[in-house]
Amino acid sequence: MLKGSCLCGAIHYEIDGDLGQTMICHCQKCRKANGSAFAVNAAINTQQFRFIQGQELMGEFESTPGVFRTFCRQCASPLYSRRTAMPELLRLRIGTLDSDVDVNPEAHIFVASKASWEHIHDDIPQFDERP
Repeated sequence: MLKGSCLCGAIHYEIDGDLGQTMICHCQKCRKANGSAFAVNAAINTQQFRFIQGQELMGEFESTPGVFRTFCRQCASPLYSRRTAMPELLRLRIGTLDSDVDVNPEAHIFVASKASWEHIHDDIPQFDERP
């Protein structure tokens, strides 16, 4: 069981399962949504995710048609994104996890649109877009 929360602690969630494929996304939308050079996202099964408290504080923004970024309306912590075309999957922002996890990202994605000031210094595979 994995547990997580937003910055202000108003929203808490649990995941009854393991993290799936983990990617480091450098697209402009992830950069802007997270206020950072990239977002580290892990795929999780929607059926394994549940709110423990604060679900009424969730907000969503449709950043691209059919892609919704979900966040805490109180502190603005990004929690996950979801796609209407893939209702069985959420892309969790793993920085919101409170549980310790051993994560090995599989790839850097959207590196063609990464910030010009960012330099990648690891051997993880890089893709200009989503593989």
